[in-house]
Amino acid sequence: MEAFDDFGVGLSSSPADVGYCKYHVQLENMMAEFLKKESCIIFNMGYGTNATTIPSLMGKGSLIISDSLNHTSIVNGVRAAGSTCKVFKHDDPIHLEQVLRKAIVEGQPRKNRPWRKILVICEGVYSMEGEISHLKEIVQVCKKYKAYVYLDEAHSIGAMGATGRGITEHAGVDTSEVDVMMGTFTKSFGGMGGYIAGSKDLIEHIRKNSSGSIYGNSMSPVICKQIIRALDLIANSEIGAKKIKALKDNSNYFRKGLTNLGLQVLGDYDSPVMPILLYNPTKIAAFSRECLKRGLAVVSVGFPATPIISSRARFCISAGHTKKSLDFALGVIDEVAGLMNLRYAENWSG
Repeated sequence: MEAFDDFGVGLSSSPADVGYCKYHVQLENMMAEFLKKESCIIFNMGYGTNATTIPSLMGKGSLIISDSLNHTSIVNGVRAAGSTCKVFKHDDPIHLEQVLRKAIVEGQPRKNRPWRKILVICEGVYSMEGEISHLKEIVQVCKKYKAYVYLDEAHSIGAMGATGRGITEHAGVDTSEVDVMMGTFTKSFGGMGGYIAGSKDLIEHIRKNSSGSIYGNSMSPVICKQIIRALDLIANSEIGAKKIKALKDNSNYFRKGLTNLGLQVLGDYDSPVMPILLYNPTKIAAFSRECLKRGLAVVSVGFPATPIISSRARFCISAGHTKKSLDFALGVIDEVAGLMNLRYAENWSG
């Protein structure tokens, strides 16, 4: 209630004007310390964090190399930047190196001049695939060719790594090797908005040039205070450590259960995101409705979020799920999968 008593539900202004208070400063400092970066800036929208930050960093004469399955917020940010963009095969460091080497040799289109700067963008955990990035190998390629690394940790911060510090901790990559660290507060922190962490010079540049910082409304102080509390629990308490372990155990238990049902499960173990393939677009609504009839609400996804013949249902596991609730969900999915002929896995022998 302290934040509400001090400032009410919102500041009704941009951070560049008068919409910046002590809770914003506290949260930015805590995130910078948590990620072992020099500085941090927060935004009131996760999507807008990518969509407004990338154009503030890149422009004409620059090159962006983006993973083929990056989130739409990254895609739109890249389009707005006006830079040359090339795409590498999903989570493939070998193809990334091929694309990077060729781009450096050829230089800028028509001019053949060297690129002003090169930025490689990838995610920690891919939201529609549930796959964990080969971050270590990607960083090594970028270091070899002196390219900057932009990492989107929307689904991995607070969920991956022994202390919840994300994919860098999980992959054994020092945060100093990632130039731009992006994440959101909407998943593990139960709040809203996003952040960018990096060097002091980088954050000051974003603060002065990002349209999200200059024109966007600032995050509600009440939400700031809630995220501060959640971050403190994750970083400095036994409760946080127990929840991170519970999330990992629940994720692996549920993934194994889905696999045993003969479903085509995407992603990797330890990832809290697990999609199952429905393939046929006509099964999207049917799967959701049949599960809901049995007391299970699910998220089903189709075109344009996925290719039209790769429709899927996506499950995001929480540390708060009990074994009983997970078993109930698996029971419902088993029944509906049999009803709709969804057992596509080749190795299923049920």
